[in-house]
Amino acid sequence: VQLQASGGGLVQAGGSLRLSCAASISISSFSSMAWYRLAPGKERELVAGITRGGIDHLADAVKGRFTISRDNDKDTVYLEMSDLKPEDTARYICRGRYNGDYYRGQGTLVTVSS
Repeated sequence: VQLQASGGGLVQAGGSLRLSCAASISISSFSSMAWYRLAPGKERELVAGITRGGIDHLADAVKGRFTISRDNDKDTVYLEMSDLKPEDTARYICRGRYNGDYYRGQGTLVTVSS
């Protein structure tokens, strides 16, 4: 099982990015998928999650700015990010739960300049 994140980059504050997480197997096989982020000097933060049934969860810090969605035909989960802030700068990592185990990729780096 592999998860490949992409779509990160450098963006100015107020800008937008769309992150993609492509799975090597059907994403319907995952009971849930999520994005979390790692930033220097900060604790790991769960940003957004979505269940197989499509129920999503967003951290308070990103509500109203981020959206998580899934495309079962493309076996891909997306994180749409808008109104980005410097404090959103982090490595964003996609994680999926499959048969009780968690799988994660290398992530993609998002840098927001002020």
